[in-house]
Amino acid sequence: MAGTIQFIPKAGACLLSKNIIEGKGRVRWMVRETSKVPVDNGWRIFSHIDDSAYLANPNNLQVVDFNQACMFEPALIGIWDFPVGSDLQITEDENGIHVVDTPTGQEIPRERFFVPPDQRA
Repeated sequence: MAGTIQFIPKAGACLLSKNIIEGKGRVRWMVRETSKVPVDNGWRIFSHIDDSAYLANPNNLQVVDFNQACMFEPALIGIWDFPVGSDLQITEDENGIHVVDTPTGQEIPRERFFVPPDQRA
C-alpha cells in the first residue's frame, strides 16, 4: 500500500489476511504470538470471513508493516503494545467499535489502549 502513514514508530511487521488487503473482509480477530524474527511484532490479524480452511493456506496471509494494517482498521493502533498471548476481536454495535478479549468476552477498557507518542497529552 503506497503512502502508508506511520502511526507508531518502529511498529514492526505482522501477518495480515489477504481478505483484508483485497477488501473482501474487515478486521475481526487479532492474536499476538511470540515473534519469529526481530522485525516481527507477533500480531496475526484475520478478517471476519476467514475460516480454518482459508487460514490453513499460508499463502492467504501476507507480511505487512503494522502501520499498514492500521490503515485498514485504526482500532489496531490501540492494541499494538498488548502482550504476547493476547487474543482479541473487534465487534461493532450501535455504540461503535469495541475491542473484546476473546476468551473472557470482556470489552477492553479504552484506558488500556496504546496512544502514539505524537498524540499523548
